[in-house]
Amino acid sequence: MVSERGLQVLRAIVQDYVDTHEPVGSKAIVERHAFGVSAATIRNDMALLEDEELIAAPHTSSGRVPTDKGYRVFVDHLAELRPLTPAQRTAISSFLEGPADLDDLLARTVRALTGLTGQVAIVQYPSFARASVTHVELVNLGGGRMLVIVVTDTGRVSQRIAPVAGEFDDESVGRIRVALSSLVVGRAVRSAAKRVDELLTSPSDDPATVESVAVRALAKVLAEELDEFRQDRVLLAGAATLARRESDFRGSIYPMLEAIEEQVTLLRLMSEMVADEHGLAASIGRENEAFGLPEASILAGDYDATRGRARVGVLGPTRMDYPTNLAAVRAVARYLTRMLDDDESAR
Repeated sequence: MVSERGLQVLRAIVQDYVDTHEPVGSKAIVERHAFGVSAATIRNDMALLEDEELIAAPHTSSGRVPTDKGYRVFVDHLAELRPLTPAQRTAISSFLEGPADLDDLLARTVRALTGLTGQVAIVQYPSFARASVTHVELVNLGGGRMLVIVVTDTGRVSQRIAPVAGEFDDESVGRIRVALSSLVVGRAVRSAAKRVDELLTSPSDDPATVESVAVRALAKVLAEELDEFRQDRVLLAGAATLARRESDFRGSIYPMLEAIEEQVTLLRLMSEMVADEHGLAASIGRENEAFGLPEASILAGDYDATRGRARVGVLGPTRMDYPTNLAAVRAVARYLTRMLDDDESAR
């Protein structure tokens, strides 16, 4: 059982090691922190922390560094998160202001978060499987091409250029749009995808016309877009920060680069993390071993979307500024929720 002063000593070791990247000794703790006890007393506290496997000696020096277990205890006993400065809060709000659509908002979100934390930023797309299609639009580009635009009630907008055989006037384009809209508009993405699939797999009783052939060609594109709406996705920014902080990892950074490349690992990990009452979650070091990321920490916060919750967070080495990074994740998650709420209210 760690005493209250032992927790304070652990907190000092974590903070000093994050700041200096050097093992922390008892003399340094006495000099930097107002404990009001001797270096010998601090050494005794450190010995107890070492017995609990919360700190360890990286080599023969007298200094100690936090273990993964020590970081976990530190995070679990955080009395409060380090508040963001007014300038940081202003930067978040101005960076996220006036997005063109959901894709733009989430892209801005990860860029803002990696700028605040210096870590790899990750945001999950909300689940669109339960979203509903609100609009299908066609733009005739000429030359046998049409732009297919699909909009959902969660703010997701898809745009694809599709080849079509023949040339079409405005009236023909309007009839094709009505045919496609009747299949999907007002329906949940899952139901809409099923209706499109039924069209594509059923034989047509009517003689093929240029318009009916175009409807089927565009329906294939529509089916692909709806299928993508149903896929879980993440968006990332700041992968280059891993290379700049390679010295923070005992081993190779390649497992993290592979996880970023694959994304499936990050989706599973972020989905399985258990949030606290504030909607924040942390998975530290060896807790991520099953995902092939034993030297990484992931911090995440829940944000509310129209059809449920998703997560935004950061990925980096275990030696990170947990109070500041958690505060940044929480602030960005709250701004993101507010932006999506405002967008929903405006519809």
